[in-house]
Amino acid sequence: MSEHVILLHGLWMRGFALSMLHRRLIEAGFRVHRFDYLSVAATQQRILDRLQTRMIDLAGEADAVHLVGHSLGGLLALRACLKGGLPSGRIVCLGSPLKGSAAARGFAAWGKGGEVLLGHNRELLEQGFEHWDGPREVGMIAGRTPLGLGAMLGHFAGEHDGTVAVEETRLPGLADHRVIETNHTGLLFSTEVAQQTACFLHHGHFDGA
Repeated sequence: MSEHVILLHGLWMRGFALSMLHRRLIEAGFRVHRFDYLSVAATQQRILDRLQTRMIDLAGEADAVHLVGHSLGGLLALRACLKGGLPSGRIVCLGSPLKGSAAARGFAAWGKGGEVLLGHNRELLEQGFEHWDGPREVGMIAGRTPLGLGAMLGHFAGEHDGTVAVEETRLPGLADHRVIETNHTGLLFSTEVAQQTACFLHHGHFDGA
């Protein structure tokens, strides 16, 4: 038996964007799977059904089935794990606007064009969650290098990664929270992010916490 990790990419991305993180988590001893989905065209329920089925399919060969989600992927990971009957495991979110995204609300303000860009997950991106009281421990790694498209659309208060404000990642109920020097996309390529992700998945806290 072993610990498995399912990686979920963010909005407007596909699974190949997770290649570097995938490799580093394999090196940390995990069995790693990339979950590819159509972030705009697919309905949220379709995505969640597929993800939950994948988790259950892996349960027979795993001691734990963890989820690691970048941006929208982290929101979907939490939403999926509100359901019972899933295998045990932890969740790490990378720059996910769990309290709702000002940048997404900025896109929506464009009207129909902005709504189309956000797709079926618009409401989840804009509103997020009020708190987390689900069955899994959740850790968050946020960036604070302010380089990205969202900086032109969202009116961020305080530190941000160019797309998501650090405050948008501080959801009540998280087991741990860490801020590092990188921008939103850089979270996928950072050695420190991979190391901290592996630490949380193994122990339920980040290194040094």
